[in-house]
Amino acid sequence: MERFSTCELREKEVINVCNGTRLGCPCDFEFDACDGRITALIVPRGSGFLGLGRGDDIVIPWCKIECIGADTILVKLSPEDYLDRDRDKKKRKNFW
Repeated sequence: MERFSTCELREKEVINVCNGTRLGCPCDFEFDACDGRITALIVPRGSGFLGLGRGDDIVIPWCKIECIGADTILVKLSPEDYLDRDRDKKKRKNFW
């Protein structure tokens, strides 16, 4: 099993193999506090002028990662994965 530092993972571009979309590079990670493993990659969505109007980040569960290569991280995100994320966000907004 090959190991990577978080700095090395941040330099790799994330590509969705379902549609070939370049999602960007990870900016952050979610960790399991019990065992210290990464549970998800967080990729920022495109930003607007001077960083204003930036959309929500894309949270990619670790189980959706297909392959980590020298320059890229291949993930398999279906349209439902995006919709589920948006639906969860709306539920949280309505709750508060």
